[in-house]
Amino acid sequence: MTTTATRTTTGRRAPADWTRKYSRAAGIFYLVTFAASMPAVFYFLAPILTDPNYIVGPGADARVAMGCLLDVITALAGIGSAVAVFPVVRRQNEGLALGFVTSRMFEAAVIMIGVVSLLAVVTLRQEFAGATGVDQSALLGSGHALVAVRDWTFQYGPNLAAGINAILFGTLLYRSRLVPRAIPTLGLIGAPLLLAVTLATGLGFIPASSALFGLAVPVAVWEVSVGTWMLVKGFKPSPLTAVA
Repeated sequence: MTTTATRTTTGRRAPADWTRKYSRAAGIFYLVTFAASMPAVFYFLAPILTDPNYIVGPGADARVAMGCLLDVITALAGIGSAVAVFPVVRRQNEGLALGFVTSRMFEAAVIMIGVVSLLAVVTLRQEFAGATGVDQSALLGSGHALVAVRDWTFQYGPNLAAGINAILFGTLLYRSRLVPRAIPTLGLIGAPLLLAVTLATGLGFIPASSALFGLAVPVAVWEVSVGTWMLVKGFKPSPLTAVA
């Protein structure tokens, strides 16, 4: 006769698939980060990121505010994805698991700096654009500076941190075999490429708009794949998940 539960250290019986709630939560958070970040950067924030005169123009403040809200959701969901899997993957390597949580927190903090910078542009536009006695050229310079801050947070938040996240979490999943190895392999291949392009941008060797950022595609595919697998399939049975 097969058993469907195991004894915990407290003597109570734990369900055999004790990891399911963790994998489901992590999968949801992973997919939320992807679903929130894409429309934010490619649609909602486009007016403020692409119009150099946004702060003195008519603006699209409601649209930009929605983009900022989506970025906040992305930041919080990113932390949630790491916290959700920590009880499971810490059994593979607690140092890497803690590093993954820390990296996600770093990414979220950098994203929030970018959010605050863009909201500051919106506030300045609403209060001072076209106002009597206000130096519009100085206002324009302030807007450019704040948008530049956000541009750099994107490089060191979603780009740099995404590569670090893929290395840490991908290594944990590859070694533990909690998901098919092809999935973390995508992340482990794409992460060094994304990190190299991001660092090259930071050092001024290539522009932020370089087509080389297409090398980030494997990391994007890895994030969608691992999120979908954890949500739909959960973690594969292994010695790592045998005892709760």
